[in-house]
Amino acid sequence: MQIIPLYIEKEIVASDDLFDIILKSEKLNDGDIVLIAQKIISKQEGRLVNLSTVTPSLLSEGISSEYQKDPRITELILSESKRIVRMKNGILIVETNHGFICANAGIDESNVEEGFATLLPINSDISAKRIRDKIFEQTNKHVAVIISDTFGRPFRMGQTNIAIGVSGLNPILDYAGTSDSFKKILRITAIAIADELSSASELVMGKSLKCPVAIIRDYSFKFEDSTIDELIRPEREDLFR
Repeated sequence: MQIIPLYIEKEIVASDDLFDIILKSEKLNDGDIVLIAQKIISKQEGRLVNLSTVTPSLLSEGISSEYQKDPRITELILSESKRIVRMKNGILIVETNHGFICANAGIDESNVEEGFATLLPINSDISAKRIRDKIFEQTNKHVAVIISDTFGRPFRMGQTNIAIGVSGLNPILDYAGTSDSFKKILRITAIAIADELSSASELVMGKSLKCPVAIIRDYSFKFEDSTIDELIRPEREDLFR
């Protein structure tokens, strides 16, 4: 398997055509997986917020006062969330409107101009499908697309990239019903391949290398219509709620 970095010096704005930028950077092959960092998707889709336009509510003011946060950021977090899971050490762990459990609803002030913040795409599956469809229309190449973001993990230090949107592949490789090396039938083994591919690509992309896109080549998978919901554990199975 190869992971090929695509360096993009240009600062992405809403008027840019990401599809065109990607194609100019690397010739795509059938079976490639195009992995794209959430940040440039958010910028291109206009999910960049000028904090001077945000008016905090009394709730945001109260939370921010207790946790020493910018009340405008807190207001954005609450507007992008279904519920607050935990508040501690100045961090709000929330369930986003998408169903992701993460810090600060994925709202980020890094790699953007001072006084601005990016929100997660409204629907990263749709974003991924849009790019995948345009690639096929213009090149006749069948590829899959993953949109990734950096998340923390409970009980583990550090962050890792995970998938927040997919098109063209199932984000989980389910081994249930197959045999292990001792001929025992596997019952619950399911590998989150979209997360693993996202994490592997982060080793190439970095955080300050101007490499928001990577091409994963020679990874064997089956083209399949699916959504990121496959990776979200149902509430009835969540032992930590």
